[in-house]
Amino acid sequence: MGAPQARIGQLLTVGEPGTEVTVAGWVRTRRDSKQGFSFIELNDGSCIANLQVVVDGDVPGYIETIKLVTTGASVIITGMLKESPGAKQRVELQATELRLVGTADPETYPLQKKRHGFEFLREIAHLRPRTNTFGAIARLRNCVCWSIHRFFQERGFLYVQTPIITTSDCEGAGEMFTITTLLHSHGVPKLPLDDTGQVDYEHDFFGRHAALTVSGQLEGEIYATSLGPVYTFGPTFRAENSNTTRHLAEFWMIEPE
Repeated sequence: MGAPQARIGQLLTVGEPGTEVTVAGWVRTRRDSKQGFSFIELNDGSCIANLQVVVDGDVPGYIETIKLVTTGASVIITGMLKESPGAKQRVELQATELRLVGTADPETYPLQKKRHGFEFLREIAHLRPRTNTFGAIARLRNCVCWSIHRFFQERGFLYVQTPIITTSDCEGAGEMFTITTLLHSHGVPKLPLDDTGQVDYEHDFFGRHAALTVSGQLEGEIYATSLGPVYTFGPTFRAENSNTTRHLAEFWMIEPE
């Protein structure tokens, strides 16, 4: 039976020196020593900090594998935790086995050891969760969401899920994003109009005007009349054309009833 797989965040805080563990993650940096060993800074998304891994030249397959362990590569490493002589972290991993899971071309891999602007990160959405900012926000949102659910659950509230697509504007809470199948990818066809000159949504998918929800309050009130205290917590959408930090097109909202 192999060494148990552990998360880097846990190892850096409570990992015991002398324990054999396996870690899996992606490489932030690799430094090679003239003495025939390498340092790998490994991250697995569990925290913002990296785990330093020391890979000696006598690790099986070192010569063939280490040259492919570039920034962005995915690896699985087994080794022994030991006290780190450096001041930046409590422990480091002395590797006994190094397995390459996926390579990353150093000439084209876009995330390097420098700051990247948000506009650039928009172009590599599949990789931006690896950055410090997006990773930290994701972990923070996880903690906030867990705390919100715990708060209401401990007080006897029932969590209910309300529709995202709706035909109700919930008391005019905000401008809505319309959902329609009357348009197509080649442009705007001649839309069906009613007697007043408005779009006739009877010809649409739902047979009436539908939009993304601006609030789950109406459905929450309906549930509350039958189930008692309830709360909704989910995405809401506002089509307010205001480019400020206080007006978001999409956000998550809590609504207890």
